[in-house]
Amino acid sequence: MLAELGLIALWLAAAMALAQLVCATLAVRDPASGVGGAVRPVAVAQGLLAALAMAALIAAFVRVDLSLALVVANDHPDKPLLYHFAGAWGNHEGSMLLWVTILGVAGGAVAILERALAPRTTLATLGAQAFLALGFYAFLLFSSNPFTRIDPAPATGNGLNPLLQDPGLAFHPPTLYAGYVGLSVAFSFAVGALVTRDVGPSFARAMRPWVLGAWVFLTLGITAGSYWAYYELGWGGWWFWDPVENASLMPWLAATALLHSVTVLATRDGLRAWTILLAVVAFSMSMLGTFLVRSGILTSVHAFAVDPARGAFILALLALYIGGALVLFGMRVGTVRRGTLFDPLSREGGLVVNNLLLSVILGIVLIGTLYPIVASAMGVQLSVGAPFFDRAAGPVALVLLLVMAVGPLIRWRRDTARAVARRVRWPAAALAGAAGVLLILHPAMGVLPLLGLIVATGVIAASLAPLWGRHLRRTPLTIWGMAVAHLGIGVSLAGMASDSAFTRETLVAAPLGGTAMVGPWRVRFVGVTPIAGPNWTAVEARLAASRDGDIDYILRPQARLFNAPMTATSESAIRTVWNGQLYAVLGAQDDRGRWQLRLWWKPFVTLIWLGGALVAFGGMLSLAGRWQRRRAR
Repeated sequence: MLAELGLIALWLAAAMALAQLVCATLAVRDPASGVGGAVRPVAVAQGLLAALAMAALIAAFVRVDLSLALVVANDHPDKPLLYHFAGAWGNHEGSMLLWVTILGVAGGAVAILERALAPRTTLATLGAQAFLALGFYAFLLFSSNPFTRIDPAPATGNGLNPLLQDPGLAFHPPTLYAGYVGLSVAFSFAVGALVTRDVGPSFARAMRPWVLGAWVFLTLGITAGSYWAYYELGWGGWWFWDPVENASLMPWLAATALLHSVTVLATRDGLRAWTILLAVVAFSMSMLGTFLVRSGILTSVHAFAVDPARGAFILALLALYIGGALVLFGMRVGTVRRGTLFDPLSREGGLVVNNLLLSVILGIVLIGTLYPIVASAMGVQLSVGAPFFDRAAGPVALVLLLVMAVGPLIRWRRDTARAVARRVRWPAAALAGAAGVLLILHPAMGVLPLLGLIVATGVIAASLAPLWGRHLRRTPLTIWGMAVAHLGIGVSLAGMASDSAFTRETLVAAPLGGTAMVGPWRVRFVGVTPIAGPNWTAVEARLAASRDGDIDYILRPQARLFNAPMTATSESAIRTVWNGQLYAVLGAQDDRGRWQLRLWWKPFVTLIWLGGALVAFGGMLSLAGRWQRRRAR
């Protein structure tokens, strides 16, 4: 009955989306029609029905209902409970149902919470949200039905991809999808404002919390996904420039630009047309990521390789939504009045430069991601990897961070060069001091890591400057949020540069009792032990690591063999200390009885994820501050 309940709920949710779209359209065209009052309740009902369908699918996975084809393909009775639960979205159909569920729930939240915007613009926004949801409901019901039955039911299932059998599966996809769908709400606000010609500060103030929330979720999802890949894949890196990784980075870059632009519009009534365009671009990047992951044109750990017909369906939705929004923008941009003007040397001017540099980086990542795909379609095989992105985007990113550091120290509307120079003197002194120390202590360091550490020092110092001279307990949460988020960017940059500059790697064939050196660590291979887990067996190595004659730290890397499906994986062992991580991976045994060991010493690499957490926390503080201010009003 679970499958039937879920399918009925899905069909009813699609019917509610259609009713929401029709009622909203009629109400916007003729406010006196009387149907506008039905839009909000219908939007809430749609969100509840979508959530019911998702709950039914999760229950089917937890019960291991082998009469469902999706459960058979992605579940197994021997899996731990967490992976029964999270496995519901660890596949194509389930992840798309999660996407549309968050979309429906977000639309219901807009219907309940949004009261400050003009009623006609709110109705147009809810209509646009329903139009988005309707396309995804059609995709699920006609192309990717998660509730398809199989008869007769097999005795057992195929199991979940072992690389996905990790607690990260319960956290990474939902947070990433919440970010994607938050951008869909911003897109709907933009379309609604264009339809009603209501592009102004009130529209921006309504949209800003959704952009900020989406940006926080995207930051958390990308940070968590980076660390998950770092320890799960056993390759010792935190970012591979995989096309599907890039597909999550591109919406974050666009959302960052949109967040700054919508702030200018909400507070200073500037950048009206640019804000609308960025809302369309940000959601188009989310749609592009969805297409890349589910079209089957990519082979990746992250990608769901499905038949091309599904990819064509999503491509058609992308063309319909984004193409339609761009046409609407072209038709209505002439009605968007020019906002308040500002001098080039002003905080608004700094945010414009910030947006332009973010757009350049977005363009570099987009070209580097799509060019190999287009070339492959033309019969040319090539790859674009880290060297291209580092050399093309790295220098632009460093300039962007310098602009980001100075921007909050410039006044709104207009400022003078002398006043700005006076405010940035201490961050500039910190930057110059870091340059001198690094050039003396590490003269042979690479150019990009060196510049990264120098700029990181300046960004960290500048991020605290807006707090100087303030009564900290009375400082608004929005100021704290900006400072903490910018501090997190500097901390992450310091971790990235340190990892690139100071990492040491050792690959050794170690006999029992053998030792190897990696950086300051002496690692002794104590022995191996066979162990068994819920649905896997493994050979576990025991490594004793010491530094400067200190006590031994025990690391236990594993070589696992999963039985459903039959897959071999490497489980890394990581020892975290205050100034970095010791990272070990166990390989195969050779014909002389030695074991392949791959060891890394990665100084200050943990700053990468600490910085990501600070960025997200800063966004949460800003969101809480705006909610607090709104309640006070």
